[in-house]
Amino acid sequence: MVFKRSLQLRPLLERKSFFLLGPRATGKSTLVADQLPEALVYDLLDDDVYARLLKRPRALGEELAAESSKRLVVIDEIQKLPVLLDEVQRLIDKQGRRFLLTGSSARKLRRGGANLLAGRAWSASLFPLTFAEVPSFDLLRYLNRGGLPAVYPSEDYAEELASYANLYLREEIVAEALVRKVDAFARFLDVIALSNGEELHYQGISNDAGVPVRTVQSFVQILEDTLLGFTVPAFGATKRRKAITRPKFFSFDVGITGALARRGEIRERSELFGRAFEHFIALELRAYLAYRRRAETLCYWRSTSGFEVDFIVGDQLALEVKATRQVSEHDLRGLRALREEGLLRRYAVVSLDEAKRKVDGVEVWPWKSFLAALWRDALLAE
Repeated sequence: MVFKRSLQLRPLLERKSFFLLGPRATGKSTLVADQLPEALVYDLLDDDVYARLLKRPRALGEELAAESSKRLVVIDEIQKLPVLLDEVQRLIDKQGRRFLLTGSSARKLRRGGANLLAGRAWSASLFPLTFAEVPSFDLLRYLNRGGLPAVYPSEDYAEELASYANLYLREEIVAEALVRKVDAFARFLDVIALSNGEELHYQGISNDAGVPVRTVQSFVQILEDTLLGFTVPAFGATKRRKAITRPKFFSFDVGITGALARRGEIRERSELFGRAFEHFIALELRAYLAYRRRAETLCYWRSTSGFEVDFIVGDQLALEVKATRQVSEHDLRGLRALREEGLLRRYAVVSLDEAKRKVDGVEVWPWKSFLAALWRDALLAE
């Protein structure tokens, strides 16, 4: 199965050098090979390349000086050799070289005091596959398998997900010295997967995982830094109703979340379907904002009196996600309460409804129509 990715590297690199960051197995190397076939690639997972540049980082500049043309240079898995960034900066400044620096962890760069090029390189992210990238998109298949390019089409998807969850999440993170105790981190992963999409209650997670609150906080930060999860902050601009301030946490992939939570097969109209459906929409919104390089913040809103709206995009859109085939008046309570504040441009529900309609000024969208409009840039104003 061939996937045409929404992130376009060439227009970005015409402007500046870039870090391209994304979790393992999201397809960074494939994307580079497809879109930048002429690039000169240094793969730091290659032992010979790594050893050569580790011994003498300046060899990079000497090798590039021997090139007859100033081809784009790709350094894959740059976090394995952060010291190389000093040489990259020198080549950008002195020779006007253009670099694409890919990696799966910004944490090792930041925590190691690496030279992050002081504005000489911007950052872009690559996520699992989205609705716009999958031919003949099958929602139930996606909710069960997630969007990793090797997993979605696989007949052995359950084995692929289990392998990723066990070998990478539990072992490689420890191997990279991000955590010291694999058993504590493994327990934390199980608990955070079960509470995916919920407000972050550090004390509750601490109690369930059997690790201190400060350790839970550091583990959440590790997942964010390694791009394996992200937080959605609370929307606090309301005046009439006091808002909850805790963020929500989402995993980077719905399939990996299912594997960690051991939730089994998701069937339509089940409670698991509703939770996974909301997670899926969160991932779509996040990917869209990042790929289009839009500045809007993705938030959620919940009042202390119990009104809630699943997602708020900047000052443009309030969105409720309902895994129902017939959105009712009751489903609009949160949107109506938020609309009283007069802060946002549009109010909508995305659901399993078969036809688009409008109820008391709130747009009700079938999920396919909503995502098609989102990815053709028809939902948010410029």
